[in-house]
Amino acid sequence: MHPASPPPDRSGLDALLRNRPFLALWTGQLLAQVADKIFYVLLIILLKTGGYTPGQNTEHSMLSAVMIAYTLPAIVFGSAAGIVVDRFSKKQMLIACNVIRALLIVALPFLPKAFVVLLTMTFLVSTVTQFFAPAEAAAIPLAVGREGLMSANALFASSTMGGIIVGMTIGEPLFSWVKHSFGPASQEFLLGGLYLISAGLIYAMRIKESHPGSSGKNVHPWQDLKEGLRYLKHNHLVSNAMVQLTILYSVFAALQVLAIALSGKIGLKETQFGFLLAAAGVGMVFGAAFLGHWGASFHQKPLPLIGFLMMGFVLAMFAFVRQLWVGFGLSAVFGFGASLINGPMQALIQEKTPESMRGKVFGLENNAINIALSLPLALTGPLTDAVSKAVGSDDLGLRIVLLSLGFLVSVMGMAAWRHTRKVLQDVV
Repeated sequence: MHPASPPPDRSGLDALLRNRPFLALWTGQLLAQVADKIFYVLLIILLKTGGYTPGQNTEHSMLSAVMIAYTLPAIVFGSAAGIVVDRFSKKQMLIACNVIRALLIVALPFLPKAFVVLLTMTFLVSTVTQFFAPAEAAAIPLAVGREGLMSANALFASSTMGGIIVGMTIGEPLFSWVKHSFGPASQEFLLGGLYLISAGLIYAMRIKESHPGSSGKNVHPWQDLKEGLRYLKHNHLVSNAMVQLTILYSVFAALQVLAIALSGKIGLKETQFGFLLAAAGVGMVFGAAFLGHWGASFHQKPLPLIGFLMMGFVLAMFAFVRQLWVGFGLSAVFGFGASLINGPMQALIQEKTPESMRGKVFGLENNAINIALSLPLALTGPLTDAVSKAVGSDDLGLRIVLLSLGFLVSVMGMAAWRHTRKVLQDVV
């Protein structure tokens, strides 16, 4: 396999931005990320104004049910999706996921206004999304050369956060404008159109893939899942890198919850917490540029350890920050530290995993990350409330949680590196 890539004398972001297959994949997934978050906003709008909620007293219960339908497939089907991805063309899988999601969403206005219909469609769209993630990760090595993996993954991570922020920010105003201008059904058609445009961009991606031997025949999902787990068990390089990524995303999940209260302490409205997360995205972009241009010079440096220590330091400093510009600066440093973990570890997994195993491995990784995300999202808010109540002050409670989390992240980072350094230090 010879992936299309820039000339070998070019490296870093400059090479990636001249790589047409990579640009097609990157812009396509970025648009799909924005569409995913806009879909989340659409669900809230439909519950409140679309006539799907049976009564006023059940609105919160219905919202919880939809959120469960939205998140459950990530846990249930994450690993199974990776198995399927290995048996088909990654490009075709990405296109099919976008087209199916578009058709499901566009069909909503023509279906009965029953809550069970909305719940079912939410579950189906989210299930299809689980196949998109491992196919996307497995396609990156096909679009860039080995030397571009680290900066490519750092750029993907930063643009993913950017997509989340943009989607959450523009979703409600965009739907309000479209609904006012073109009528209620235009919301679903707009969202479906975004997925179709994403499919068109990915269709323009020219890559060479080895043809899966089975192409869907003689499928043995349980055997394939055991094969993936067995591969991770014996390949400590890949499994230990996955541990680092799982810890990273758990920390990010905690920050998403704490950013709401923290934004109110540094001069923003609590509803503007997205700006604080956006600053972390900017830091990840700079991290991508750093890894792309100077990553080779730090070949044997413990980049993940440095990243965890930076993130722990920033979380602890957040406890004392009350100036807006300092908060933005620290958030950018947090994102930069995250890129030192995500870029090298994701590139390492892609480089060391055979093409025939990438779907299984990235499916298992996606599953592990989604499970890890759920715990901080569920516990961080109630924990902060409990500590604040115990000490009798919301401000002091937030400070205690931030200091504790900063210390915990640093300790976890050092422990993870100590456990994995013998495997990872020679390749990162």
